[in-house]
Amino acid sequence: MRTFENLDEFAAAAGEHLGFGGWHEITQEEIGLFADATGDHQWIHLDLEKAAAGPFGAPVAHGYLTLSLIPLLVRDVYTVRGLRMAVNYGLNKVRFPTPVVVGSRVRAGVELVEVTAAAQGSQSVARVTVEIDGNPKPACVAETVTLLIA
Repeated sequence: MRTFENLDEFAAAAGEHLGFGGWHEITQEEIGLFADATGDHQWIHLDLEKAAAGPFGAPVAHGYLTLSLIPLLVRDVYTVRGLRMAVNYGLNKVRFPTPVVVGSRVRAGVELVEVTAAAQGSQSVARVTVEIDGNPKPACVAETVTLLIA
């Protein structure tokens, strides 16, 4: 865990890779719960037999499930002290280069792209790369935008 004492110290780290979070295993139960929450019950996620014979050899996680795990995957990468809150402001860009097969382990690496002044505080842009254990291609690359209020 990288700790920044304040927003100025955090902003000074722009351009740096901040580190990696811990590994998280993608389970079939997690995929099923996400399918129920979103209504996306496509067979490549839920039909174990059909998915085993399909293009990925097993069920795969929804791309949006992988994206939604970013808060979990980055929570142990860094912290900024002195903030009243940090609010998800959106995404600039998202790609899903590689499907995540059930049973895979994923983790996130974070690069701080920039920190700029915003009307309510500061705004950070971080490039989050979700890696799959043993796979050279990432599962997801996303630029997250966060409003930081001190």
